[in-house]
Amino acid sequence: MVDITSKSNTLRIATAQAVVKVSKQDTISAINNNKVPKGDVFEMSKAAGLLGVKKTPELLPDCHPLPIEYTGIDYQIDGLEITINVTVKTIYKTGVEVEAMHGASIVALNMYDMLKPIDKGVEIHHIKLLNKKGGKSDFTNKYSRNLTAAVVVCSDTISAGQKQDKAGKAIIDKLKQSSVQVVDYIIIPDEKNDIKDALLKHVELKTNMVIFTGGTGLSKRDITPETLIPLLDQEIAGIAETIRKYGQDRTPYSMLSRSVAGVKNQTLVLALPGSTKGASESMDAIFPAVLHLFKIFKGAKHE
Repeated sequence: MVDITSKSNTLRIATAQAVVKVSKQDTISAINNNKVPKGDVFEMSKAAGLLGVKKTPELLPDCHPLPIEYTGIDYQIDGLEITINVTVKTIYKTGVEVEAMHGASIVALNMYDMLKPIDKGVEIHHIKLLNKKGGKSDFTNKYSRNLTAAVVVCSDTISAGQKQDKAGKAIIDKLKQSSVQVVDYIIIPDEKNDIKDALLKHVELKTNMVIFTGGTGLSKRDITPETLIPLLDQEIAGIAETIRKYGQDRTPYSMLSRSVAGVKNQTLVLALPGSTKGASESMDAIFPAVLHLFKIFKGAKHE
């Protein structure tokens, strides 16, 4: 199975379609009048489709078990064709398009099985995905392009050359994945004036984002939040809450982090953990969705 542990839960919707074609009008009449010997074709096929959706991961080895929170099955008769639409919804880390297609397939197969005693010419056509929604790919192209970022590593030991930076480089990799241009990468000690100067420099340069890593712990030298918060025009509590919630789902110690998020003159300011894993997971938690902020800055209607 593909590793989806880094993904966040989002609303996932998929609609799939299958077409069952019968060979004579008498078959359609039998379905509508509930005269098919094996029973009510629509209701029994619907029940089969619901089971098909639920049992998808039992039959397809790469499909993840997931909570199915809604399945809708609709029929439309046009001449000798019966169109089946199956819509599946969940709030989870991965999509439900295979579940919807599997459900549509099972509905069609059950209809075939029920109709074959009275119609030897039943055919199944056009099993396909009509649409899907949810996940990062659904939003990636909606965000502003040509965004810039500065990455600032706050660490006494790294600035002194006693350790190598990994967290800052992990942040840079994540920014590149979101097509954000990194215009500056610096390493500074845990000093108030250095932190302040790094922020104000890039605010003046109108850099879109300044991302600090390190100094968000609980030691006496961890002063990044205390330095940044008074400089912000506004804090964005939801971003920091999302980072901690994402981390807490993976380690019970994330609640001890003091990540900060806010804006200064339309520059997004983030203070992330100094550990490589903490920094990387923090970026996973909020990117690319956080980039919607820059459309808000431009006066774009909130979506």
